[in-house]
Amino acid sequence: MTSCFNVHDAAAYDQLMGRWSRKLAPLFIDFAGIAGGERVLDVGCGTGSLTFALAKTAGLAEISAIDFSPVFVEAAIRRNTDPRITIQQADACALPFEDDRFDRALALLVLHFVPETAKAIAEMRRVTRSGGVVAAVVWDHFGGMPGMRMMVDTVAALSEGGRELRSRYCFQPMMRPHEMQQAFVAEGLADVTETELMIRMDYQSFDDFWAPIGAGEGPLGKYLVTLDAEERGRAVAAVRDAYQAGRPDGPRSFANVAWACRGVVP
Repeated sequence: MTSCFNVHDAAAYDQLMGRWSRKLAPLFIDFAGIAGGERVLDVGCGTGSLTFALAKTAGLAEISAIDFSPVFVEAAIRRNTDPRITIQQADACALPFEDDRFDRALALLVLHFVPETAKAIAEMRRVTRSGGVVAAVVWDHFGGMPGMRMMVDTVAALSEGGRELRSRYCFQPMMRPHEMQQAFVAEGLADVTETELMIRMDYQSFDDFWAPIGAGEGPLGKYLVTLDAEERGRAVAAVRDAYQAGRPDGPRSFANVAWACRGVVP
């Protein structure tokens, strides 16, 4: 098993996180650096947030994208109209490309869902030429996503199952300061740099915030479907109360911080 991400429906994922991945992608591309004529690999493309942002970068020769989820691959292929882009189902820990194929290998919001993270980084290094760049970015679930922490802290206050969910959510791989940097160095990458990237997550209402989770998407959605009707109703009411914070329902905005790391293949 090379992914622990929970996805049922690509459109629901886009409402949950994909729309915010699209906001993060340009910042990540700037951090990773792109030059004309390059061949770039998107590892864990999801519905294509990074893939299609890369396509807007003038002069790229080739964009290859892979994802472990057939649901995501199908959705990304449907969206694609760019002949430079190829998308396929594949394993981040066993990339189906020869050595030194790409100028850059990038992973947007992926490595924390790969149990064998070191193997995925090693594979990204393997398929990237000497002098090329490997780069990745993950959300800071512990301290950098107050909107999501609001939800998991709320359900954690209700039950032991909620507390177990919080422990899993907050301490996924690569989320602690310098953890990804150390992993890049351990895999032999040089000139490794780590930084923080920030966007804001904007919601129009509690339903906009909650709908994909209520449909079973993501870690919290996966947890909710295990609850009986009474427990689920109590959790929804508590999270709604936290979202509204004593004010009428309506728009809310939360800052979100991600750790980004890049290194050069010797």
